[in-house]
Amino acid sequence: MFLLVLALAVFAQGTSEFMLSGLVPGIAADLSVSTGSAASLTSAYALGMVCGAPPMAALSARWPRRRALALFLSVFVAVHVVGALTTSFPLLFATRVAAAVANAGFLAVAMSVATALAAPERQTRATAVLLSGVTLSIVAGVPGGALLGTWAGWRAVFVAVALLCLPALALVLRCAPAGAGAGAGAGSGVPVARELEALASPPVRQALLLAAAVNGATFAAFAYLAVIATESAGLPGGAVPAVLAAFGAGAFAGVLVAGRTGDGRLGRGLVLALLALPAGWAAVALAGGRPVPLFLLAVLLGGLSFGAGSALVGRVMRVASPRAPALSGAFATVALNSGAVAGPLLAGLVTGATGDARDAAWVSTALASAAALPAVALRRRDGRRARAGADA
Repeated sequence: MFLLVLALAVFAQGTSEFMLSGLVPGIAADLSVSTGSAASLTSAYALGMVCGAPPMAALSARWPRRRALALFLSVFVAVHVVGALTTSFPLLFATRVAAAVANAGFLAVAMSVATALAAPERQTRATAVLLSGVTLSIVAGVPGGALLGTWAGWRAVFVAVALLCLPALALVLRCAPAGAGAGAGAGSGVPVARELEALASPPVRQALLLAAAVNGATFAAFAYLAVIATESAGLPGGAVPAVLAAFGAGAFAGVLVAGRTGDGRLGRGLVLALLALPAGWAAVALAGGRPVPLFLLAVLLGGLSFGAGSALVGRVMRVASPRAPALSGAFATVALNSGAVAGPLLAGLVTGATGDARDAAWVSTALASAAALPAVALRRRDGRRARAGADA
């Protein structure tokens, strides 16, 4: 039950993170700024997530879990109300950064709590339930926000996100663990400096890099999916929410499958999914100019990308949490959002040079390959070690 409460909050926060793709024109017109300036709000949020997770997780490491979750969620609500009311673009920009930092802190603590409350063999499923809130935000929250923004303006969307957080905040205050014992991932007696040292261990570092590469591949092409749909596939603008929803539906299914089958290891299913991703993104680059293949590939790649990404988050939590009980969730958050920042930036450089939005999918192909090849090598190494141990 408590995991569903956390997933509700993550759904609201995911909606806030991705909703600006449909609100940029309205914000630009209302605040008399350029479209590029309004679009920078998306980058501000992603960078706030990357920079905010470790310090927020470290700051709240000794707090009771209920206090940490409620405080981060309260700040998130407050800055959305300020953002909805302001007429100053610099202040709006600041609220996006503050919202991202609060989101990062909440997600880092929530992932640590979710895995701590679950048995070791169910930790990947726990993180998958939590991250299902993100995929649902893509399926329902982002299209719904776009429709609300068209009907009532962008400010109404900010208010809606704040209101959506209130039931989650009430349930967190009622249901969250009140203590800060080792079982909650904080107060465990492990100094923060020692937890940070876990980043240098090869298993943690490898898991973080794989997660970042897969998420970079996901968002490099996702950032241009609407442009590919309209400019390359010739779909009308009204069809864009359907394409995004198709991707989100696949993502939701992928997270559910990963939650039921993943165990935090580089299993055969995860490696096969990682090998399929480069081929899938290459197919978007080659066949994304036709509507039917684009819809089918959106569903398939949503499932593969978020399924593999969720499984890799489970792996990060599995290898990091023994040595970093408070900061393992922050490590995973940084990995995911580093990819979400780097992928679109690389895609922007490539598409800016070529003028073809489908080339963003080639960037995704390269990034996905950068995850698949090391994963194969790591699985083979683990297999050799297992056989050597059996022979001994």
